[in-house]
This record gives sequence, C-alpha cells and structure tokens, in this order.
Amino acid sequence: MSDRFERGMKVRREVLGDAHVDRAEAAKTEFDQPFQALITEGAWGTVWASDRLTRRERSMLTIALLAATGNFEEIPMHIRATTRTGASREDIAEALQHVAIYAGVPKANHALKLAKQTYAEMEKNEE
Repeated sequence: MSDRFERGMKVRREVLGDAHVDRAEAAKTEFDQPFQALITEGAWGTVWASDRLTRRERSMLTIALLAATGNFEEIPMHIRATTRTGASREDIAEALQHVAIYAGVPKANHALKLAKQTYAEMEKNEE
C-alpha cells in the first residue's frame, strides 16, 4: 500500500465513519478493487487530505458539486458525513442555493429533498 492510500483510508474513515468504510471494504471485489484504490488515493488521499481547505468547506463543495452535476446518489452519504466535517445544515442550505442559481433549480430542489430526508433519518436514529 502506498502512503497516499494509507493517508486516504485514514481520512476516508474520519469523514465517512468506520461503519461506512467497513461496509464498502467488505463489498469490494476483485473487479472493483482498482477503482476503490483509485478513489482512496485520489479523492481521499489527495483532495480530502489537503490542508488548503477545511473539511467543512470541502463538505460544502462536495455536496454542491454532486448536486450541480446531478450525481445525487452520493449526497445522502455526504450529508451523513457532515456530523464529522463540521458543515451545518445552514451551510448545506447555503451551498444548495448556489447550486440553484448557478446550476439549476431542479438540481438544487432534488438535492434539498435528499438532504431533508437524510437529516430526518439521522434524527430518527439519534432517538
């Protein structure tokens, strides 16, 4: 394993939580192992591991970019990660307003719907 992979796995666990990463690792197969290594090194070991932006800022950017590009499937995972990144609900709402203006109201609207559902699930799990 490379240093970047090890750093990426550490950051990935810090941001997404051990349970999420453990599930992803358990589901990994020979087929998708190269992809998992790529995202662990590239996304987590490089982009998320950089100290140029805070994790709060990265979290806001990531959710906004996922929404703006219509990659809605990963939004709930990143909403759940806000408990560890420090991005507040107000931060995410602001980021999605930018999405509405610069990428389109339908994308922001759908992302808001997903965020609201995920926050509700998170609250329910806290009870």
